[in-house]
Amino acid sequence: MTDQAPFPQSPFHAGEQEAQDRVGKRASMEAFGKVAIRPFMPDQHRVFFEHLPFVVLGSVDEKGWPWASILTGGNGFIRSPNSKRLDLAARPAPGDPLQTSLKTGAPIGLLGIEIPTRRRNRMNAQVMEKTDGGFSLGVMQSFGNCPQYIQTRDIEFIRDPSAPAEQAAPVRFTELDQAAIDFIEGSDTFFVSSYISPANGLTAEGVDVSHRGGRAGFVKVDGNTLTIPDYSGNNFFNTIGNFLVNPKAGLIFPDFETGDLLMLTGTVELLWEDHPEVIAFKGAERGWRFTLDHGMRLSDALPFRAQFGEWSPNSLMADDWATSDARAKAEEQRNTWRTLRVAKIEDESSVIRSFYLEATDDQPLLSYEAGQFLTIRVHPDGTGPQVRTYTLSSAPADPAYRISVKREPGGIVSKHLHDNLSVGDTIEIKAPKGAFYIDPLEKRPAVLLAGGVGITPMMAMTRHVLNEGVRKRYLRPLTVFHAAQTTEQRAFAQEFRAAEAEANGKIRYVSVIGHPTEAEVAGEDFAASGRIDADTLRAYLVLDDYDFFLCGPSSFMQAMYDLLHDLGVADARIFAESFGPAVLNRRIDAQEQLPTQTPEAEMAVVKFEKSGFEQQWETGDGTLLETAEAHGLTPDFSCRAGSCGSCAVKKLSGEVAYRTSPTANIGTDDVLICCAVPAQGSSTLVLDL
Repeated sequence: MTDQAPFPQSPFHAGEQEAQDRVGKRASMEAFGKVAIRPFMPDQHRVFFEHLPFVVLGSVDEKGWPWASILTGGNGFIRSPNSKRLDLAARPAPGDPLQTSLKTGAPIGLLGIEIPTRRRNRMNAQVMEKTDGGFSLGVMQSFGNCPQYIQTRDIEFIRDPSAPAEQAAPVRFTELDQAAIDFIEGSDTFFVSSYISPANGLTAEGVDVSHRGGRAGFVKVDGNTLTIPDYSGNNFFNTIGNFLVNPKAGLIFPDFETGDLLMLTGTVELLWEDHPEVIAFKGAERGWRFTLDHGMRLSDALPFRAQFGEWSPNSLMADDWATSDARAKAEEQRNTWRTLRVAKIEDESSVIRSFYLEATDDQPLLSYEAGQFLTIRVHPDGTGPQVRTYTLSSAPADPAYRISVKREPGGIVSKHLHDNLSVGDTIEIKAPKGAFYIDPLEKRPAVLLAGGVGITPMMAMTRHVLNEGVRKRYLRPLTVFHAAQTTEQRAFAQEFRAAEAEANGKIRYVSVIGHPTEAEVAGEDFAASGRIDADTLRAYLVLDDYDFFLCGPSSFMQAMYDLLHDLGVADARIFAESFGPAVLNRRIDAQEQLPTQTPEAEMAVVKFEKSGFEQQWETGDGTLLETAEAHGLTPDFSCRAGSCGSCAVKKLSGEVAYRTSPTANIGTDDVLICCAVPAQGSSTLVLDL
């Protein structure tokens, strides 16, 4: 085997393999790992290390505690005489446990990170020899690392890193003081060391050191315990895998403004994907708790300072703990009306205007799926309160809700929003709902078919798929067809084209214009003219298995559904938004079974508890909403199709049947009165209305 030969066996140990199994990546990572993890450094890595101003090292002390350290040096303090060796002409800071751990044969983890560019590469190594001026490392494993969650910074040395520095003695502790807690909770970067060891021994077998980053506040401190989210990464699971075998960690928090280092070592408890705190933390795939055993603070240990540059896009798509905790509290009020402020207004076309909505209090906006809708309540002049539902055109990772509203002829609410709503005004909303949304990680390609303003959920879906592609490093293939009467009425064309360019061919945007002008050119101003038909689809879609998403006017959606069905697409592969009359007449495939519906009552008594009256109801009478309206009540509603959830009312006793199968998610005891009637066998139905 030459120096450049790959590993003949698995490069992953049992803990890493167990973590890969949990996410269904074991087989693919075995194949990938044998190529990506090498027993040598490629030349690119050797050059990379030689130009770094510092590296992060992971080591294990004589008592079996892991530590993470930062080693700095002058220009060119790292040299690589060959692909299996790194020479480092630098010594650890006084008091750093690395001083006593650098012994011949000792395992060391090494991370090289170029903060201004976010590049990073890693190595597992052993100490080959130690000299007065430094030490040499022999490569055991070498591999690249993804540049996620790294905040850029510009480094400036304030003293010669090779010259001896006068430093205060390390401050050792077994409990975190308030200064340490405040610093950790304000940090956006730390490094973690972990290792595996032979059974019943303290000697380390292999040491890893890795970067962790996020928004300031992504580490939560409770006494001596730190809670840390774990994000999607390269699926190597070096750190998590080590924790499964040996639940210990060494952490180092650098203060780039003062040069201080906060070094901690302790034990770890893993929090898996079903843990409530992980579920509540946007962006987290799992998490871990670190409990301090002991630590130290090294003052002015870094000979450089680093000025903050910009946030990693990945960090901005994830939570911090304050936001996560506040959102969990806000979730308790999900079904109540909330006031938001109009932060920005933009025209998307000649008939569609976007309204960006932000919180008016310190509570975060509630999370949602891409494609869901927002229920709003407004009070146009001369009318009572009006409730409508509008699909969000923003993605879940965006900082504000965005609804994009078409001005409808005779539309009371759309006219009010277009003509009267200004930046700074407020609007009442209920949290996003809806069963029409996309799974960005599904392997099956998706086709989005939109007519007119039906493009709004498709915009949200496209943005979400693109964002998740950055975060998860898998981008679901999308083809977006948008039919509009004219280019002036067409919304989001530039935004879709930007997404198309960013996705490198994984996202395609097809603009179909019904009536282009003579000056407009096919292939430049739009892709095709006329209507979306079978020829349009065949021109852009190869024979494959797709998920189809439909949104637009009811006639458009029915036409698209019928077209797809005639082309052989299974009903189960066609997903559609449904508001009021825009409900598809589906042709259920022979092999599919219609759900059994509860029969309606022949006769029942309906009681409206809060209003204090009752009504006899008979087969053929209106829905519960229509019954309430006939008595002068004005309950909230919007879609009248069971899709938005606006009309949900608490059921106190009795049972209901639905004339239209509802899709809105509601509580166990809630009833969607817009499409519900008393059920057979329920002689009395009591509603909290």
